[in-house]
Amino acid sequence: MSARTLVILRHAKAETPGDRPDFERRLTTVGESDADAAGAWLADERLRPDLVLCSPAARTRQTWQGVSIALAQALPGTRAAEVRYEKGLYDGGRTEVFDLLRRVSDEVRTVLVVGHNPTVSEVSLLLIPDEQYDGNEVGLKTSGLAVHRTEASWSETSPGSMRLIERHTARG
Repeated sequence: MSARTLVILRHAKAETPGDRPDFERRLTTVGESDADAAGAWLADERLRPDLVLCSPAARTRQTWQGVSIALAQALPGTRAAEVRYEKGLYDGGRTEVFDLLRRVSDEVRTVLVVGHNPTVSEVSLLLIPDEQYDGNEVGLKTSGLAVHRTEASWSETSPGSMRLIERHTARG
């Protein structure tokens, strides 16, 4: 069995909550630039997702849009990822994220999850195996990425099941 890679991305910098409902908050200009930088970093690392699980909120959709454009520009001619907008990534918690990952087909090699804190940070920290976890890990900042890898099936995704390969905070 070959390795499976999970990339967790916290959405880019969004507007301060105001009169608009939280679900409709959009990215700031800085956030748009950071989303582009996240896509460029993924391309540089050759981390092109086969499947994207994205919260349907405006700021996560915009983050994915910026990432996808940067990926397409950096890696022209490659197949576009399948994208699923999952309500559970907006209004659910870590249990919903683990459930979504367990349902991914084993033909899928790389999954990108675009979501919100505190859930995405919690999931990333929970995935780290005990022998790798040193207690110094912190949550993801806006446009923060965590790359995890496993040899196991997606259906076996559980706390402690994926090594943390790399962390990066994208800034445009």
